Amino acid sequence: MGSDDESDSGSIDVIIDYEDSQPATPPMEQPNVVGAAAAQAPIISSYNDKIRPLLDVIDRLRLLMVMKEGIQLPTIVVVGDQSSGKSSVLESLAGVNLPRSQGICTRVPLIIKLQNHARPRPELYLEYNGKMVPVEEPQIATAINIATDEIAGPGKSISDIPLTLVVRKDGVPDLTMVDLPGITRVPVHGQPDNIYEQIRDIIMQYITPKESIILNVLSATVDFSTCESIRMSQQVDKNGERTLAVVTKVDRAPEGLVDKVTADDVNIGLGYVCVRNRIGDESYEEARKEEARLFETNAHLSCIDKSIVGVHVLAQNLVRIQANAIAKCLPEIVKNISAKLDANVSELEKMPKALTSDADATQAMMRIIQAAKESLKKLLWRGEFDEYPEDNTKHGTARFVEMLNRFSDELHNCEESNLSKDFLTEEIKGLEDAKGIELPNFLPFEAFLRILRKKVERISYLPIKFTEKYWDYIDDVVMSVLTRHWEMYYHVKVFAKGAAHNLVQKLREQSINRVKEIVEMEKLTGYTCNPDYMMEWNELMKEQDHFINQISGTDMGPLPCCVNLQGFGEIQVEHLRQHSNVSILQQAFALKMRMVAYWKIFKVRLVDSMALHLQYHVHNLVHNDIDEIMKELMGPDGHGIKMMLVESPAIVAKREKLKNSIKVLKESKDSVAKVMDRIVVYDAYLV
Repeated sequence: MGSDDESDSGSIDVIIDYEDSQPATPPMEQPNVVGAAAAQAPIISSYNDKIRPLLDVIDRLRLLMVMKEGIQLPTIVVVGDQSSGKSSVLESLAGVNLPRSQGICTRVPLIIKLQNHARPRPELYLEYNGKMVPVEEPQIATAINIATDEIAGPGKSISDIPLTLVVRKDGVPDLTMVDLPGITRVPVHGQPDNIYEQIRDIIMQYITPKESIILNVLSATVDFSTCESIRMSQQVDKNGERTLAVVTKVDRAPEGLVDKVTADDVNIGLGYVCVRNRIGDESYEEARKEEARLFETNAHLSCIDKSIVGVHVLAQNLVRIQANAIAKCLPEIVKNISAKLDANVSELEKMPKALTSDADATQAMMRIIQAAKESLKKLLWRGEFDEYPEDNTKHGTARFVEMLNRFSDELHNCEESNLSKDFLTEEIKGLEDAKGIELPNFLPFEAFLRILRKKVERISYLPIKFTEKYWDYIDDVVMSVLTRHWEMYYHVKVFAKGAAHNLVQKLREQSINRVKEIVEMEKLTGYTCNPDYMMEWNELMKEQDHFINQISGTDMGPLPCCVNLQGFGEIQVEHLRQHSNVSILQQAFALKMRMVAYWKIFKVRLVDSMALHLQYHVHNLVHNDIDEIMKELMGPDGHGIKMMLVESPAIVAKREKLKNSIKVLKESKDSVAKVMDRIVVYDAYLV
């Protein structure tokens, strides 16, 4: 691969790599760390002076824990397989000794804030568990171990709670990085069996946000494509657009390294930097001298482009990439902070104020009841669904029509509406049972009533089932609406839902009783003034002579087993030939046609009656009966008012959470506002 400048040419141009405008120092003229530091000190100083405010504001947002508000920050995340040399790279950048041990050295996310300043005495301190602990440089590793034990517990367990190390020191690059536990698949003694899964989850948490910059530490001694850290980073950054690789231990496997970093088989979009870490008791100055000598004199390593070798190159690349990422993300961060702040303020304003008097509680209760009443009117009466635009189950008027249509279909398709089954059998039996001393050409009305009552009785369960189902639906809608309106008053909500349920059950019982009365009225007698009855009966009777002739055999020809009857289709008639009395067949046919014509009227009338009855009760519910809930809540002793004055712990916690969130977001917004206008200034200065 080419230089890192080439690999990052697509990044944002708000902050340009300032080093490009400086004279390049030949590699052979950088024999030691002092010379390298001297050569780059003006560059770091000039560049860092300009990006330091940007980095400070991001660090400030991170300190405010704005990421807990869903605001993602540009972060350099350091990942690598266990023993890849990750800690050694960070030591070289920070110039301080970090913990070293067999197995996992980093057991918690370690946020390392490097701040370049010219004071002769370095300042180092740790931040964790809400406290700041100053540390002397020789004791930094011990202090980190102590803090880690306090966060993650003693032993070898890990935690996702971060620990922050601040290093203010002359000559360090201005960087903020998050060092994560090294990846291991095999737990050692004292580690949980799922140590790999725990580490993976922490790493994915940090590298998944698109704002994260992944610093992937790879050992030159392994095949890069087999590294677990590469596999993880490729899951979230497939093309490597935000991944930078640093190759360690180059002195152990120099042969073929130049091909590995130029072929780039694992998609490292921000390029590679090859480094030699400090070995044994080497000082950082000695380590840099050895690094420069190694890349100049080793037959294999000297072939690597000098623009991608050395800790100082790594520092410069990280500073540039970090600055560009911050400048690129900052406008979106401002936008997200403002949006989240507005949403939280709006949500807090919608929350009810804490009630302090009976008068306040009474007014609040009446206001909520009226709001719930209006919502129910919209859903169950007026057909206005603006409060539940996406929840079709709450669209009461539309659902009632659907339920009514299903009831009508059931009624029209039930067994009693089968006109051809056992044709005339029931009518003949009814006529025989109703025999008496009477004129022979009169149909006994009692025979019609007996058949009608049996048919109505056999379908009586359908309107009752429909009524029960509809009131169950009404109960669900009422409960849902009351839950939403009383959400902020838990104690009253439970009581109000109970009162509403009792009310709906009372209306349900009344409604079912009324439906039973309607059914009983239909069984009492047969009556209609609908002219369709006589028209239908007269039309049906036109088929009587033809039908009787087909059964009695008065027509010439063989007797058919079926007769095609208009309005009925194919009718089985063999069972009717046992009746030699043509008169009884004629009477049965006339009785059947009367019942058919009347049953059509009955079914339509029953559906209409159910629709009007249920609409009437729902109208009374949403306009009048719902007020009973208010009366029950008030009660003779005012117990509902007293409950209104007691806020649920969940509401108190939610209000405090929103207040704290708003405070954090306001501070974050103020912090960002101080540097937003500088981005343009930096652009003009650097370009």
